[in-house]
Amino acid sequence: MISFTSTQLDAWLVAFVFPFARILALIASSPVLGDKRIPVRVKIGLSILMCILIAPTLHDLPAVAVGSPQGLLILIQQIIIGAAMGFTMQIIFASIEMAGDLAGLQMGLGFASFYDPVNASQSSIISQWLNIVASLAFLALNGHLFIIAGLADSFQTLPIGSMITSKGFYGIASWGGNIFAYALQLSLPLLAALLITNLALGILTRAAPQLNLFAVGFPITLTIGFIVLLLMTPYFVPLLDKLTHDAIDTMLNISNHSH
Repeated sequence: MISFTSTQLDAWLVAFVFPFARILALIASSPVLGDKRIPVRVKIGLSILMCILIAPTLHDLPAVAVGSPQGLLILIQQIIIGAAMGFTMQIIFASIEMAGDLAGLQMGLGFASFYDPVNASQSSIISQWLNIVASLAFLALNGHLFIIAGLADSFQTLPIGSMITSKGFYGIASWGGNIFAYALQLSLPLLAALLITNLALGILTRAAPQLNLFAVGFPITLTIGFIVLLLMTPYFVPLLDKLTHDAIDTMLNISNHSH
């Protein structure tokens, strides 16, 4: 008859529950993997599979019961760590969506908005298109594999029982502040082209007051906006690649700055 003590049971639970909490929190908050259109059972199944693979590599696990106050505190810590790491990757797509909103507004497509099931809100058609392109490029660049690799490394640099320090949280806040800079960089070519177009239309209207600006201006700005968007597309993937690697570095620095 197989028998085991409560100490052994607690050790087995610690080896599974704590890594599982961090992995599930990261998957739920990360881009693409945490998409709301992916069924919850798939996310849980993927988390369990990753936990089974990672658990044997863990060492020096805290000797506490999962249901004890200290165990619950460690559980909350793992959820915070996983969510923070997923948040650093999610900021990339937030900046892309913001760039799409800025571009759509300048093109005159601010009214063309659709319901976004991912964010449960209305978003412009340009931001949704950029989001789809970014998601496909993210998968093509193996961004999801980089996330999983960074998660596996985090268990070595930030072992279970440790917590992100104030320096690590400051790194997350600084990375979050970059969302406006990246969104402006993404939309700047389009904004510059449309600014020149609007200036030209203003001069044209001044020279020919009888010209109907609303009848002529909207098709011109829309056409130029789509042309510039088409010209920008080849440069979009390398920029997304850079943003992905910067986000991975930030995610790893969170754990490296912690103990």
